[in-house]
Amino acid sequence: MTVSLSPPTARLQRLLGKMSMYRMLVLALTALAAWSFVLSLTGALFYTPAELGATLATAVVSTLVASRVMGLLFRTYPQTDSALITGLLLFFLFWPTTSGPELGTVVLAAFAATASKYILVWRRRHIFNPAAVGAVVIGLTGLNTPVWWVAAPLMLVVVLPAALLVLYRSRLLPMAGVFVLVTVGIVSVRFAASGESVLDGLTTAFTSYPILFFAGFMLSEPLTLPPLRWQRLAEAAVVGVLFATPLSFGPVFMSPELALLIGNLLAFAVGQRGGISLRLRETRELTPTSRELVFEPERPLRFRAGQYVELSLPHPNPDGRGLRRVFSITSDPADPGTVSVALRVSSPGSSFKTKLLRVKPGSRVSATTVGGDFQLPRDPSRKVLMVASGIGITPFISQLRSLSNGLSGGASGRDIVLVYAASSVQELAYAAELAGLGVRILACTPQDPQRPGWTWLGPGLPDAQRLLVAVPDAAERSAFLAGSPSAVAFARSEVRRAGVRRIHTDPFLGY
Repeated sequence: MTVSLSPPTARLQRLLGKMSMYRMLVLALTALAAWSFVLSLTGALFYTPAELGATLATAVVSTLVASRVMGLLFRTYPQTDSALITGLLLFFLFWPTTSGPELGTVVLAAFAATASKYILVWRRRHIFNPAAVGAVVIGLTGLNTPVWWVAAPLMLVVVLPAALLVLYRSRLLPMAGVFVLVTVGIVSVRFAASGESVLDGLTTAFTSYPILFFAGFMLSEPLTLPPLRWQRLAEAAVVGVLFATPLSFGPVFMSPELALLIGNLLAFAVGQRGGISLRLRETRELTPTSRELVFEPERPLRFRAGQYVELSLPHPNPDGRGLRRVFSITSDPADPGTVSVALRVSSPGSSFKTKLLRVKPGSRVSATTVGGDFQLPRDPSRKVLMVASGIGITPFISQLRSLSNGLSGGASGRDIVLVYAASSVQELAYAAELAGLGVRILACTPQDPQRPGWTWLGPGLPDAQRLLVAVPDAAERSAFLAGSPSAVAFARSEVRRAGVRRIHTDPFLGY
């Protein structure tokens, strides 16, 4: 059976994957700003359109100017989307006003926020959420006080769906859920302790605290997150406690922005402490439409098989997919001198991929972070079912290379079946290498690849019936699925129908 119509979730993932995370944030925050003007014009918001307009213009223009200044000073390309996001966030944090002195503090907050991206860094990695830094600096100096006016009841009409889209796109809904549960729970308990009803506490938490905005647009800032899911959940819980509990340290009172900076420090402590510089060793063809780029890291790079790396490639006139892209790492973690990624080549390609494929051997490329939880069970006795569609083979290559070298229990003691679908035999990347990695391979291609030891299942990913014929013990296995959103959605549905209960997915947005 071939993959046909995609379920709504896959179509949504594919749509969201057509733009970068940063571009999506700009659009979402712009929609929030536009909604605030609608509320102001109808008298539903306390602030006048002039006050909103003056504050918005000041925050956005100041961050754009600051970004250009810092780009010149540090000889980097100014990242317009990043500057717009910082400016829009600051717009929602400070009182809307037409007062010159108060607008001046917004300018200072914008410059402090932008400067933090370049100054508050360790080995080229910035540590703190820039907008939170700007708010804390202005608050500590006493020049102004962040009030998070976005926490107005009618603003939730747009804040809620916008935050949900951002969190869904970044796959951070569980992290946001922990934060919301902790903060709302503490606020409700505080209200109950003071004699108020729990319902009043819940209502106040969602309509008077910037909980949803904070979760969707501040806590989710990608460059300040820890790499693993459990670490992110722990950070969300800690920040939630600090956010909702009235604490003070001498003259300094806890605030949402200060709580976030403390969480950023915790994330930095457990994450990749420092920027990542990679020198391109070679680019090699995998298939007619895919390439593997092999890099040498400036310093040994810590990662686990199945994780991803986000490459950053500033270039003029980037398209909507931005200056950064995430790629699954294909190399073996046991080889500290090599970091490789693979990508599909399309025509016309994105400005990022076009630039990346033109990088010459010896040139350096920066990476921002390593992360991901798409990792095999630690218990080597657990049976595994891998389902890869097209370039979705990449995380499995790292895992299988790792196993073949004796990591994670060793290949000889691991029962793994790989279902590998491609549009043609020629598009089976790593086919020669897979034959020597000691796993059972079920090829799903229009023609039989006729490779020794491989089983041909015909074209397209198998449905539940075909899968059970080929893998009778599928229900006893942990399934790992990678590829385009539509392929992953189809595979997930069919392996579940086949009785599999433990399913892990890695849909490639922007496939």
